[in-house]
Amino acid sequence: MKKAIYLLVKGVGIDLIRIRRIARAYRRRPERFLTRIFTPKEIEILQQKGNIFPSMAARFAAKEAIAKALGCGIGVAKWCEMEILPGTRGKPVVFLKGGTRSWAEKYGIKGVEVSMSHDGPYAIAKAVAYGGTPKGKSSF
Repeated sequence: MKKAIYLLVKGVGIDLIRIRRIARAYRRRPERFLTRIFTPKEIEILQQKGNIFPSMAARFAAKEAIAKALGCGIGVAKWCEMEILPGTRGKPVVFLKGGTRSWAEKYGIKGVEVSMSHDGPYAIAKAVAYGGTPKGKSSF
């Protein structure tokens, strides 16, 4: 019989943004905006899209949601220290780097799951930060 693994939810974050807001920020200074917010791998993925703005806004919202789930917000969590790449079957996978990763480790966060979506004028994302099971606690 397989042993069950239970994880603790350490934090939850959500963010909603108007796609138009991201499009305006990009059009003002495209190169600066991209390199400030996204990693080179993320930029490569975005540039493969026909209309990049919905996906760009969803990824931006996901980074905001991740920072909220980590409990530190943008500032401690740096934009380019949070990378969201497609995993198996396109499911987004979150990679934390640098000081953002150190923050997560300090607070017992083992990983972050994220979900992103966009429709009409909005993009939305939700993030859940998780850690290990509490010591001394039994699972169900």
